Amino acid sequence: MNYIDDIKRFIPSCEQERTDKRIMLQMIEQYDSNILTRENEIAHITGTGFTTNKEFDKILMVYHNIYDSWAWTGGHADGEQNLLSVAQREVEEETGVEHIKPYDEKIISLDILTTKHHKKNGVYIAPHLHFNISYLFVAEESDILRIKPDENSGVKWIPIEQIDSYVQEKEMISVYHKLIEKMQQLK
Repeated sequence: MNYIDDIKRFIPSCEQERTDKRIMLQMIEQYDSNILTRENEIAHITGTGFTTNKEFDKILMVYHNIYDSWAWTGGHADGEQNLLSVAQREVEEETGVEHIKPYDEKIISLDILTTKHHKKNGVYIAPHLHFNISYLFVAEESDILRIKPDENSGVKWIPIEQIDSYVQEKEMISVYHKLIEKMQQLK
């Protein structure tokens, strides 16, 4: 899979996605040597899984330790170009689900997200941007969930109509609503 071609093929659904796609492609061209790694301390690519149950009425979320909020799962590409694989691995590692599959292999959303300064494993991380590539996954709600203590302190299925009451990162609510709307159009 060529992640650059996947981004180029992505059809934006709104002005935010059109703008973010244009900026991402410009930055990939400019920083191709390290945009997939955290060596680029200004901006780097991440893969995210927006995971629903078969009924499309709940989202699998984790209580993220750094962000102190319920959030989707995801992680850094760390050099890997198959961002679908990155996103799926992160869903599995962060939640414990075993019965999961991509809804399809297409990107569902592109978002440039701001990451605030924080400490990870005692090391200061400066504010930076995540060029976030998101995919939709469907998982078995009956799977046993488990936390990943170094990253989260909770894992649960949240009814889509309750997302706003769980998410403490207010800037993420519009991102989740956009994904829920796209997801519901697929039913």
